[in-house]
Amino acid sequence: MKTVFLFAAVIAAAPLSHAAKQTPAPTSAENTEVVFVAPEKFSDARDSYTGTDSGREAILSELRTYLQKDAKRLIPSGDRLFVSVTDVDLAGDFEPWRGGQWDDVRIVKDIYPPRIDLSFRLVNSAGVVVKEGTRNLRDNTFLMYVAAQLRDDPLRHEKALIDDWLRSEFRAPNKH
Repeated sequence: MKTVFLFAAVIAAAPLSHAAKQTPAPTSAENTEVVFVAPEKFSDARDSYTGTDSGREAILSELRTYLQKDAKRLIPSGDRLFVSVTDVDLAGDFEPWRGGQWDDVRIVKDIYPPRIDLSFRLVNSAGVVVKEGTRNLRDNTFLMYVAAQLRDDPLRHEKALIDDWLRSEFRAPNKH
């Protein structure tokens, strides 16, 4: 994926309708299944201004893998988490009026925050739904902080959204 981010005026190299078309989750022994519902209609999961199907698939595949890996730490053994992502809007945007040479440049400003819309269902080992809901993940202050381990990741802002959601939604209750 060839994407370059303009961050604070400095260029830095960096990227519930179930009847709708879905991309299948990879077959795995993971405890989290992630499905992207009608990804071709997502607000912005593009690798360039014109975007490519393979670029979108690469971005979504990376987000799926990250969500599965991150959820594995928080979901109890034997439980399964089913996530349907219904929209993705990556941090930043392409500004075509800058000229053709800027087609692969994602401009990251606070007016272009990351967004992920999803629904989820957590099922325990007995098959009972423990928790479910719909969430609209947003972070309008995304430029104020970035986890050190994600600093050079082109999807760092979206991954931070996923981290925040999983920790707040599935953390174990405090035992005092």
